[in-house]
Amino acid sequence: MTEKEKSYAEMLYQPGDPELAADRDITVKKLYDYNHIHPLDRDARQAAIREILGGAGENCVVEQPLFCTYGYNTTVGDNFFMNVNGKLMDSGKITIGNNVFIAPDVCIVTEEHAMDVAQRLEGLEYTHPVTIGDNVWICTGAIVLPGVTIGANSVIGAGSVVTKDIPPDSLAAGNPCRVIRQLTEEGSTGDTP
Repeated sequence: MTEKEKSYAEMLYQPGDPELAADRDITVKKLYDYNHIHPLDRDARQAAIREILGGAGENCVVEQPLFCTYGYNTTVGDNFFMNVNGKLMDSGKITIGNNVFIAPDVCIVTEEHAMDVAQRLEGLEYTHPVTIGDNVWICTGAIVLPGVTIGANSVIGAGSVVTKDIPPDSLAAGNPCRVIRQLTEEGSTGDTP
């Protein structure tokens, strides 16, 4: 298996592999170009973000600056909005549904270093995919950690550290992030997460 294949299989792999290092260099150039496009040149930004991400639905807006590890490991659905200083640490797959709003300074992480000291000193790591369902709102400064699934229609409160799966239709917040209550049509308005 290649190191990239190992990473997708959630096996210990070497991110310093020449193929992966070359891919990151390409992404760094694409991100530099993207982050320097005039903010009001929406057509150029749309074209550039589609060259960075692995897939993007209709009406995809990603504010600048953006950081991602590879870009091609992230797919987003229709009506996606990511505010400034978004970080997609996508050595593993990040899959984001339709109508997802991500506030400023949110970090979504798929990588984790080995717990074994010798392996960690060799630079070895694992990846675990992150999945975010439709109609999710992730508030300012939240961190979504490797392997997490956030269910559809959920809201993640500002500054939360999401360490475990969040079920659909949930208001969740805190460090570690935990469900505060289920959201219903009657009770989902007027709250500030």
